[in-house]
Amino acid sequence: MAIDWTGSMKQSFEFYEVDINTWGDKTKLDCFESASIDRDSSSTTLGSATIECSEAVKECYVRIYLIAIQNGETTKEPLGTFLVQTPSDSFNGKRHTYSLDAYTPLIELKGDCPPIGYSILTGESIMTRASTICSENMRAPITSTISTTAIQYDFVANLDDTWLTYVSDLIATANYQFDIDAMGNVMFAPVQDAAALRPVWTYDDDNSSILYPDIEDERDLYNVPNVVEVVYSTEAGYMYATATNDDPSSEISTVSRGRTVLYRDSNPSFSGVPSQTEMNDYAISLLKSLSCLEHTVTYTHGYCPVRVGDGVLLNYKRAGLSYVKAKVISQSIKCEVGCSVEETAVYTTQLWG
Repeated sequence: MAIDWTGSMKQSFEFYEVDINTWGDKTKLDCFESASIDRDSSSTTLGSATIECSEAVKECYVRIYLIAIQNGETTKEPLGTFLVQTPSDSFNGKRHTYSLDAYTPLIELKGDCPPIGYSILTGESIMTRASTICSENMRAPITSTISTTAIQYDFVANLDDTWLTYVSDLIATANYQFDIDAMGNVMFAPVQDAAALRPVWTYDDDNSSILYPDIEDERDLYNVPNVVEVVYSTEAGYMYATATNDDPSSEISTVSRGRTVLYRDSNPSFSGVPSQTEMNDYAISLLKSLSCLEHTVTYTHGYCPVRVGDGVLLNYKRAGLSYVKAKVISQSIKCEVGCSVEETAVYTTQLWG
C-alpha cells in the first residue's frame, strides 16, 4: 500500500553502511543519531550531508532512510547515499559526539584528474564515453543513456580539470547533466526548463496540505530590457533594427518604468544577409524572449517524494500563487521527527509579448 504523505504517521530514521560490491545495505549503524541533507542542483556534486554519531567511524558509504509507519504499514524511504569522512569530535565530559561531513558518490570523480593531454576524438559517442569514464573512476552504479550524439571536435581536458568537471562539460555538449537518486545511482538527465516538466506534486493550502505557511518569492527586474537594438555589420556597411516595449500594461515597459533599459545585439545570427524586415522581426522576437522574469520561491513542507529537478505546481492562493509550474533546484532535509524540507524552486513569468 502506498503511503499518504499528507496523512499522519510515525517517523524515525535508520542509517546503513553500504556494501560497495553490491551497492545494497550491509550493516545497520545504530551509533548514527541525526543528519541534515542538502540536495542542490548548483553544487558540482549535487549535494552533501552532515551526520552526527556517538562513535568514530572509518570512511564508508552510508545510506539514510526515513521509516514511516501508517495504518500498520511500514515504508522505508531512502533519503540519500553519502561517502562519510572528515570527522570532528566534541566531548561534554560524559560522551563523545562526532560530526561527519558526507558527500554524494560524485565526490569520487572530483578527487582525481584526467591524464595531461587526455582527449576524446571527433566522432566519438558523447554519452557512451561519459558512462565509460564514470564507471572507470567511481564505484557507484552508472545508468547509461542511449544517445547517438557524437562530439564535433577533439575534446581535450584542461590542466585544471577533474574527471567531474571534464565529464560535466562533455555531456553538456549533448544537452545533458548529471543526476543522482537517493540510492546513490548516478544518471544523466536531459537539460529541461520548468515549462517542459510534468509536475509530480502539487503544493496547496487546503486542510490536508503539507506546506508550511511561510513562503518567499524573490524576483529581479533590474536587467530585464524594454528596448532591443540589433546591429548587423558587413564589409559593405551595417544594418540596424530596434524594438521597444512601450505597452502601459507591461510593468517593464518604457512607459511604466519611465526610463530605457537597453539590450544591444551586435552579433545576430542570420543565414545569409538579412533583409530589413528580417532584422525588424529578429529584434521583436529577441525582446519578447528577454522579457521574462525568473522567480525564486523558497518554502517549507513535510516530506514527500519530490526530488531536485522535478516539476511541481504551487497553488498557494493566499500568497498569490495559482497553479504556478516551477522546477525544484534545491532541498534541505532535517532528519528529525516531522522531517521538514526547505525547498527552493524557480519559475518564469512573461512580461511582454
